[in-house]
Amino acid sequence: MNLHNKVVLVTGGGTGIGRATCLELANRKAIVAVNYSRSRAEAYETVKMIQEKGGTATAIQADVSKDTEVRQMIEQIVQQFGTVNALVNNAGITSHIPLGDLEAATEEVWDRLYDVNVKGMFYCARAAAPYFKKEGQGAIVNLGSIAGQTGSGSSLPYAVSKAAVHGLTKSLARALAPEVRVNCVVPGAVATRWWAGKEEQMKKLAPNLLLQHISTPEDIAGFICAVLEQESMTGQIITVDSGQTL
Repeated sequence: MNLHNKVVLVTGGGTGIGRATCLELANRKAIVAVNYSRSRAEAYETVKMIQEKGGTATAIQADVSKDTEVRQMIEQIVQQFGTVNALVNNAGITSHIPLGDLEAATEEVWDRLYDVNVKGMFYCARAAAPYFKKEGQGAIVNLGSIAGQTGSGSSLPYAVSKAAVHGLTKSLARALAPEVRVNCVVPGAVATRWWAGKEEQMKKLAPNLLLQHISTPEDIAGFICAVLEQESMTGQIITVDSGQTL
């Protein structure tokens, strides 16, 4: 898919990998819909950054865990730009819980993480799919995590939710073919605000990676855009982690 003048929705687009992806999409002349749930100021700042460089972007509030809000968001994008061509399912949350503390993995934690990290991605894909089909092509990139491959991460429910995202990717790729491609980009450690307060831990990790550096949001964003553009790939779970999982 040539991203020039394509309308692309990025969930959680105001910060971190989401913001970097929005900016990279704008560099490739896409029209960017920057979704946010609570990070309103950051989303509007992202839009401003794009507009100051001559790009086209809009900020749209929606909680992706709410199907009604997701459908309204897609309709708003279509009303403003005429259609939607691609989706980056980036929005995600976690709870920091020691892996062995099973009692802390409460029902509320499980529900909250699954509602955003898994069901939210499904809701966005489902709402956008009819427009992709109507256009005759579409592309979705889901953001996974190496936690979903290794079983270790910020918490047990988070790791399991990301494993579910990897499975969701394959199922959606089958369900939406041949018009829509669905792939999953799986970052390792990335220097975002998720590491706030754990900078020393990040510094200790970097030398132990094969490439000896922590990925930047821009590293991941560039790859997300490349996956959107690649028209011969679907259902793939692609790891970008500086060799962290080897």
